[in-house]
Amino acid sequence: MDDTLYDTSGFAAIARRAAVKSMVHNGLKCSEDEGYSRLMDIIKDMGSNYDKHFDILTKEVNGSEDPLIIVNGIITYHNTKFAMLKLEPECFSILLYLKSKNYKVGLITNGKEIKQWEKLVRLGVYPFFDEVITSEAVGVEKPDPEIFKIAMERLNVTAGTSLMVGNSFETDILGACNAGIRSMLINSKLTDDQKKFVEDNNYNVSELSSLIDLMNIL
Repeated sequence: MDDTLYDTSGFAAIARRAAVKSMVHNGLKCSEDEGYSRLMDIIKDMGSNYDKHFDILTKEVNGSEDPLIIVNGIITYHNTKFAMLKLEPECFSILLYLKSKNYKVGLITNGKEIKQWEKLVRLGVYPFFDEVITSEAVGVEKPDPEIFKIAMERLNVTAGTSLMVGNSFETDILGACNAGIRSMLINSKLTDDQKKFVEDNNYNVSELSSLIDLMNIL
C-alpha cells in the first residue's frame, strides 16, 4: 500500500506542516517550525498510527488541550492529505493487466484497518484486490512471515507460485523471503550489504524499476 501504490511519505510531511500552520494560526503558542519539530518527535515516540498526536502537541505547547486548535489541525491534515492522495501513474494499468490475466491479487499492509481501507476506497482500487490483509485485523504485522502465510491461505496459493512486491527491504522483502516467497523491491534500491545478505541466504530477490514492468515478468 504505502509508498508502493502511492507516495505516502512526501504528502504526509506536507499535510503535517499544513496542520501545524493552521494550529498556530488558531492559537498554538509556538512558531510553525517549532510546532512541526515537536509534532515529529511525538509521532516518533507514539507511532504514526496513534490518533492523538495533535492533542499531545497542544497540551505540551499551551499547557492544556484546546479542542478548537486540535480540530483545526485534524481537519487541515486530512483535507491536505486526501487532496494529494493519488495513485502512482502505472497502478491502474498493472492492476487491470493482472486481473485480465486472472492473477489473484492480494494486499498486505501494516496499520489501522479503517485507515488503510479508507485509502483503498478513496483511491478507487479496492475492487482489484481479492484479499486485503491488515496487520490490525490479523494480529501480526510485517515482517513476521505469518502475515504472508495468512495472505497465501486466503488467496489459496502457495509460496512457490507467489510474488511479493514492496518498497521496504526490512519489512516487505525479508518478511516475504522468510515465508518462502519470491520478492521484488520497488521505489528503493538494495544496498551492498543487503545484496550480500540476500546472496548468503539464497533468497530470490530482485529490483523493480516500475510496477508496469511486471507485464514483462509475469
